[in-house]
Amino acid sequence: MSIHAQNEGRKGLLLVSPTFAYAILLLAAPLVLVILFSFWTQDYLDLDTTPTLANYKEAWTDPLYRELMLRSLRISVLVTTVTVLTAFPVAYYVSFRVKERKALWLFLITAPFWTSYLLRVFLWKVILGYNGVFNSALLWAGIIDEPLQFILYNVNAVVITLAHAWAPFAILPIFVALEKIDRSLLEAAEDLGDGPVRRFFRVTLPLAIPGVMAATLIVLIPTVGDFITPRLVGGTEGLMISNMIQVQFGKANNAPLGAALAVSSMFIVGGLSLLIFLASRRVGRVAGD
Repeated sequence: MSIHAQNEGRKGLLLVSPTFAYAILLLAAPLVLVILFSFWTQDYLDLDTTPTLANYKEAWTDPLYRELMLRSLRISVLVTTVTVLTAFPVAYYVSFRVKERKALWLFLITAPFWTSYLLRVFLWKVILGYNGVFNSALLWAGIIDEPLQFILYNVNAVVITLAHAWAPFAILPIFVALEKIDRSLLEAAEDLGDGPVRRFFRVTLPLAIPGVMAATLIVLIPTVGDFITPRLVGGTEGLMISNMIQVQFGKANNAPLGAALAVSSMFIVGGLSLLIFLASRRVGRVAGD
């Protein structure tokens, strides 16, 4: 290797080192600490560092924890489905129908980020409340005789709030995938006699799959561990595994069990994400053929 190449390598390493150290300090180190905690036991203030699998046994066998994990996965999958299905038409419209000022549309799509996430959750609490905006509007229109009670403090409220909060994260990757589609392919399909619906399912949708899968992962992974939304609008029916983890680290003062629940959640979500990734690659190969 030449001296010039060695110098370039040192410069590159010097540039990367601060970022790498930052990632190790703030990402890898806390994760390693959580994993270590999950193999320990705690009795109030006494922490026993003897390795044990008792926390994982309790996390995987206790019916309460299993139910919370399954509920979290169900809510996350439902939120992801709703978000992607509603985000695709928006991304499609901006990509194919908007001819000018696309940047303005993208700017408006990201407008919710201007406000605090916590504030947006509180606003949905006001909208969906017993005497909130939604119920008041339905009562004023004469559609209902009394306020609806099933739209707040349950799974429905969690899904609605999370779907709204993560919509921009789903719209943007789908939009990027749609923008990369060669319009001449659609013209060729039209020349061959394909109608709008057939062109969409044979050309547009297969080529947009990478963006759809990216949006799916972007929404699915963080919503499983969301804590604020279930706590504020979910009630007892909408609580998720993240809320139980917070209880274990806080009120229950059992950090090892909370760490085991957290690691178990990461393991399950990681496996599910890997399956989605492999499925997207398979679909991409089929679309390419």
